[in-house]
Amino acid sequence: MALSPSSSVQRARQQLAERLRDIRLDAGLTARALSAAAGWHEAKTSRIESAKQAPGEADIQQWCRVCGAERETPDLIAASRAADSMYVEWRRLNPAGLRRAQESRRPLYERTRLFKAYCSAVVPGFLQTPAYAGALLSAIGEFRGTPDDVEEAVAARMSRNRMLRSGNHRLALLVEESVLRHRLGGAEVMTPQLGQLLEATKMPSMSLGVIPFTAGPRPMWPLEAFTIFDDERVHVELLSAQVTVTAPSEITLYVRAFEKLARLAVYRAQARDLIAEALGYLG
Repeated sequence: MALSPSSSVQRARQQLAERLRDIRLDAGLTARALSAAAGWHEAKTSRIESAKQAPGEADIQQWCRVCGAERETPDLIAASRAADSMYVEWRRLNPAGLRRAQESRRPLYERTRLFKAYCSAVVPGFLQTPAYAGALLSAIGEFRGTPDDVEEAVAARMSRNRMLRSGNHRLALLVEESVLRHRLGGAEVMTPQLGQLLEATKMPSMSLGVIPFTAGPRPMWPLEAFTIFDDERVHVELLSAQVTVTAPSEITLYVRAFEKLARLAVYRAQARDLIAEALGYLG
């Protein structure tokens, strides 16, 4: 099964391109005539209409003016911004540090009732201790070269997590066994973090599954980390960007992937055994 987290973005851009082309056709203009009136090369019009080039807001304004469709401008600009927001590079999301990203997600987290999250490399943010979150966010900030506001970002994440535990929220979390073994910040960080995972296996509002090294056969290779919000929206974390998936057909793929991975996982006592084993390796 192949999931393309960027295809929702491309679909949104394609829909915008189709709307612009329809506006030109409704105005009775050829691509050459529109280009001449707008003051740019015909190749640019072709690239915009084929979704090979995203139009800027000034381009949309000019396009609608030439076509006598100024009333369409606000909606088209809003659609363009929505498409852009589906694929946001981390350098754009974290220009002043990591705290803003933690705080900006809070409204989404507040209204979501069921979270499904898969992590193949690190403990899900929902379950991180302050020390683990600090070590992880420090490494992320250093790698991305963002301003150092780790302390504030950790506080925002912990505040969000307390909100989730106090409200009417349910969490279904899956991690690969390798998450338990990867040492982030050393034994002094990992020991309490693994202890928190042990407690999480007993929480009534949470399902924590661990996919053992020995699980198989696999329906797919391990994927990038993703979170599903009420089966209506998916966030996918890539190395360079966060991708938001909203197309129902693609959300269905992520839900199906989560369900298949969940069948490979062990829970409760068996999960605690794997966590305890990982603790034993810390020495």
